[in-house]
Amino acid sequence: MAEAAVVSSPRVRAKRERRREEILHAALRAFRKGGYHRTTLDDIARRLGVRKTALYHYFPDKEAILYACHRESLAQLDRIVAETRGLPTPRERLRHVIREHVRVMTDTLQGSPLAFEVTAFSPGPRSEIIGARDRYEREVRRILETGMREGAFRRVDAKVAAFAALGAINWIARWYRPEGSLQAEELGEQFAELFLGALSSDRPAARRASGVRPAPASRRGSPRRPTHPARGAKAAARGRRRP
Repeated sequence: MAEAAVVSSPRVRAKRERRREEILHAALRAFRKGGYHRTTLDDIARRLGVRKTALYHYFPDKEAILYACHRESLAQLDRIVAETRGLPTPRERLRHVIREHVRVMTDTLQGSPLAFEVTAFSPGPRSEIIGARDRYEREVRRILETGMREGAFRRVDAKVAAFAALGAINWIARWYRPEGSLQAEELGEQFAELFLGALSSDRPAARRASGVRPAPASRRGSPRRPTHPARGAKAAARGRRRP
């Protein structure tokens, strides 16, 4: 009885949870470097300075670690969607979704390409992960459709727009490096500005707000046909003649 009380104490549970988080973070770094399929439990254990057998106290196998990483990221996406419901306009909701989703990719997942590893799961977990991902995509699409109805966004295919935005964010894992100079907050703001600008229902107004001016009329459209040298000389000569 005394042993059971010690095991279930808040202090022991907190220590176990911290260790579990350390394993997940080490796994994310290993997955980012070598990919899920090439990464072994030995690779993850070496990053923690322990033997592989120590991981079995927390996870039965590598797939269970991958599943826990996905569950953590999906919980963050659920939180993002819930937070958007308290924002007043579609533009603010979409901005929040993009900025926070970028943060999940760069901070929570540490740039690890987990979004591309769904096929590594056995059928049960795979269906659960895909179902949760699809629900999130529908929420993003709903924000876009609301914005189009209210005139905040120009009329486009909401499904295509959602796939474009989420695909670009997920692709961050292919090139982002946490040790680089680009911070997550800055990257999220750039992504939000990019997609909100593309979806703006008032493109000239959006340009003025961003400080970008349209090119002069002489520089827009097709380039002027170059003047032939001989014709240019004759025109210049005619210009010099007196009446």
